[in-house]
Amino acid sequence: MSSDPALVALRRFVENLLEAINKELHKQAVEGTTVQVNTTLQSPSTEQSVTVVAAPRVVSIDIFRGLTMAVMIFVNELSNAHGLPWWTYHAPGNVNMMTYVDMVFPFFLFLVGMSLPLSIERRLKRNSSLTALWLHVVIRVLALVVLGLILANAGKADPMRMGFRGSIWALAALASAALYLNVYAKSERFTPYFRMLRLLGLVGVIVLFILFSRIGPHGNAAWIDGSYPEILGFIGYSYLAAALLYIPTRRWDWAPPVWFALLLLLCVASTAKVIAFPGHIPLYFWPFGNGAMVSIVMAGVITSSIFLGRNRRPSWRKAIAQAVGFFLFILAAGATLAPLGISKIRATPTWCLYSIAAAVLVFTLLYWICDVRRWIGWALFLLPAGSNALLTYLLPDIWYFLMISMGSTYLETLFRTGWPAVLEALLFCLGVLWAAAGLTKIGIGLQL
Repeated sequence: MSSDPALVALRRFVENLLEAINKELHKQAVEGTTVQVNTTLQSPSTEQSVTVVAAPRVVSIDIFRGLTMAVMIFVNELSNAHGLPWWTYHAPGNVNMMTYVDMVFPFFLFLVGMSLPLSIERRLKRNSSLTALWLHVVIRVLALVVLGLILANAGKADPMRMGFRGSIWALAALASAALYLNVYAKSERFTPYFRMLRLLGLVGVIVLFILFSRIGPHGNAAWIDGSYPEILGFIGYSYLAAALLYIPTRRWDWAPPVWFALLLLLCVASTAKVIAFPGHIPLYFWPFGNGAMVSIVMAGVITSSIFLGRNRRPSWRKAIAQAVGFFLFILAAGATLAPLGISKIRATPTWCLYSIAAAVLVFTLLYWICDVRRWIGWALFLLPAGSNALLTYLLPDIWYFLMISMGSTYLETLFRTGWPAVLEALLFCLGVLWAAAGLTKIGIGLQL
């Protein structure tokens, strides 16, 4: 069996891939830096480094991210509750309206864009190699897509073929991913062991993906379903698309607004059915989709340049004035394109623009409150979720998989109707934030 040319080639490919990844990890450790989850959810202005913390710090980005995480946890917990007002749920795809719930995912994409310029600039200052930069981008995208596929496929697993439940498979896969993504302390004594843990985690994910099996459309055995990569996968693809546009043109201030306009035009043409190809090409071939998600990322890039600049940070008065102007322009554009529909499910232009306008407004308010006025005491409980966002994002899913594996009926029976469900969702959200703070305090943090 070991002499099979195909298996030998596969083994060499995996060995070369692991060697390349370990070299990249070693380089980062030597440089004294930590790779961030800028795509989801980390801000380059708030690096969690075990050695050097980069400055300046924009605390409003952390708080904005933490607030977005808290709202996401709350609305996800409420999604299966009954007897609540219509605006507490996602709007149906066949009606022209949107709720605040429909803006949570766009806020994540917007934060991706806000982090992208500074992340790229800092990485290039540490290492000017574009090859290393693109390797980092690809690894980050792959990790996000893999995490998304774990979450999306856990409920589709066939325990008869696999020998264990999908929830157990997901817990094992997430634990393996955590071993690889965890931020380990810099220590000459323990660094070799930390590298072994990373390698063990990577191998664990690969093995668990190989073991996965589900029932196909014709009753046959099938592998991972990549049609829906969950929010993390969508973030990964959107980050890749934005990087493909931003990195080659990063020196030109006019580039992000032009890319934003072109992406919005693509969304308009796709929604109006002038062109049809975006809806028929998988994201792993065409990560731009219909332009909707990537346009939101690019709007975050524009907002980042307004508040943080490229070479030096502008005055807060000028930044806020420009942000208000950008907000009003986006709001007017969304109203103009409203005849094309307002829907998150259909990813219409107005959904994008209204979500962008809300994100710009919320961040501007947070910037004035937290960075200009320095009123941050009210939001301290959000900071761990903002700085350790990937772990915070995964904690509710880990809890759900754990309850399912234990056979608990809590998720289906208790506090599923009316205002008791709201109270339960609020307590659950606070519990997740508390757990994220505790895990962050003891040094557990997941970063790409």
